[in-house]
Amino acid sequence: MILIFGASAFVSWRLRSKFNEYSQIGLSNGLSGAEVAQRMLNENGIYDVRVVSVEGMLTDNYNPQEKTVNLSADVYYGRSVASAAVAAHECGHAVQHQKAYAPLKLRSAMVPVLTFSSRYMQWILLGGILLLRTTPLPLAVGVGLFALTTFFSFITLPVEFDASRRALAWIQTRGIVNEREYGFAKDALWWAAMTYVVAALGSLATLLYYASILMGGRRSN
Repeated sequence: MILIFGASAFVSWRLRSKFNEYSQIGLSNGLSGAEVAQRMLNENGIYDVRVVSVEGMLTDNYNPQEKTVNLSADVYYGRSVASAAVAAHECGHAVQHQKAYAPLKLRSAMVPVLTFSSRYMQWILLGGILLLRTTPLPLAVGVGLFALTTFFSFITLPVEFDASRRALAWIQTRGIVNEREYGFAKDALWWAAMTYVVAALGSLATLLYYASILMGGRRSN
């Protein structure tokens, strides 16, 4: 767990460092992140998705319910390699939605269940540990709920990697970036993807920890 925590902290720091670095490298064609996003949507025949600016840093996301590509101000207004890469990546999710990309459909279908379970999961796990000597059932329920969370984390991986693949292919073939800028964009998106990998591994490690408590309690009973 300590190794996972350390890796998470390192990857988060590295991502911010890379974003700050590539935010200082101007895009040769001068397009802003918002312009890159709008062009990618239009060229993929997507006209019902809005590109909007949101508060925060690295808060960029695609909302399939509201059909919005939400870009942080630095990305929306920025005219850098980082802005282009992030904007195209989020539009990659919109393209996935349009094409009914299976992992995205599964991930979206799980959101309501996870939203509900996340309200009670930690309390169920805590209660399960306290009641383990009496009955393993509450902890078993908690572990089951946590397993769903872990599965969600791993389903997120192909969704994120595929969005980056679509983004990089588009910005390269459409001449949004030159060869040098493409390398920077690829590096930035790789570090962004690593945050999801570390999160998934952290969730798995935590799941195994709770599962070991459950199995140990069952043996002692």
